[in-house]
Amino acid sequence: MRQLFLSALGAGWLKPAPGTWGSLAALPLGWGVYLIGGPFLFLAATVAVMILGIRAIDAEMKATGAHDPGWIVIDEVAGQWIALLPVAFGAWRADVPVTALWPGIVVAFLFFRLFDIWKPWLVGRADARDDAKGVMLDDVWAGVFAAIVVILAAVAATANFFCA
Repeated sequence: MRQLFLSALGAGWLKPAPGTWGSLAALPLGWGVYLIGGPFLFLAATVAVMILGIRAIDAEMKATGAHDPGWIVIDEVAGQWIALLPVAFGAWRADVPVTALWPGIVVAFLFFRLFDIWKPWLVGRADARDDAKGVMLDDVWAGVFAAIVVILAAVAATANFFCA
């Protein structure tokens, strides 16, 4: 059961690039959570995945002795969902389906993957930790940075809309 959770329902076992598969799996999973309870449930689920993910990663690391095996992608789910939070709350605020903001979803996905792979600044510092929190935190920071890009892209798109 723990491995099913940690692998995001098996997405982490896909090759190549299990982190990308985990990020892709996060999209329909997150959409389902959003459809059930809107952005506030999505936010709560994101926090729950982070907390439960750290505990499950820690248990897996203790059980196997492995540090951050590639198939563990629940951290990618958490980070991807953080990147999608501006889209979720933007759709709710605008009273439109979240899929109407598909450019924001694309930006969230691409920039989350960029920051997760590149590991700038706080992402890299978290990744250097040798514990379950570090496994989760590098993706949390990548998600925060991607969310900032999503917000800036939305502001830029809105400014161009009103200036055109």
